[in-house]
Amino acid sequence: MSISERELWVTTHGMIFGGVFLLVYSAGLIGLWGLQQSFLTAAGMRDRLKMLRVCTAGMAVLAWLATVTGSYIVYPWYRKPPTAGADLTLYPQALLKANPALKDWHFFGMEWKEHVAWLAPIAATAVAYIVIEYGPRLAADARLRRAVIMMYSVAFAAGAVAGGLGAMITKAAPVH
Repeated sequence: MSISERELWVTTHGMIFGGVFLLVYSAGLIGLWGLQQSFLTAAGMRDRLKMLRVCTAGMAVLAWLATVTGSYIVYPWYRKPPTAGADLTLYPQALLKANPALKDWHFFGMEWKEHVAWLAPIAATAVAYIVIEYGPRLAADARLRRAVIMMYSVAFAAGAVAGGLGAMITKAAPVH
């Protein structure tokens, strides 16, 4: 079994950068949720904040890596126009558009994915900044902490929607 360079990039983009991005969310959410002064000692607070900074910064980096590789490496291969009489299985966008049963995957799925995907790194970066800049204040201010959790969840949801649509589109019309 062999894997092409394009398949390697698609796998790196989706399963490594995107998949790990989604997994890191869990650790960050647990860290944010349990970041309350009444729950933690001073030493516990320092340890929790250190883990939280690593998780949120890591999630932001992974979101940027997934979005940039998807937008500038994988997506151009997806939308490459076919030559006359070409085998459409080598041209994913054209394959989806040519098949009435699959055209919505492009017109809804890919068009929506292209835009929502950029929300994930932007929101994740904002969360990482707030956690790094305001760390101990998050424990004292429940409203700020809830707002950060909501923004963190928006980053996760955007990444999950983009990843889910990407997986389904790749299943219907893989990039070879």
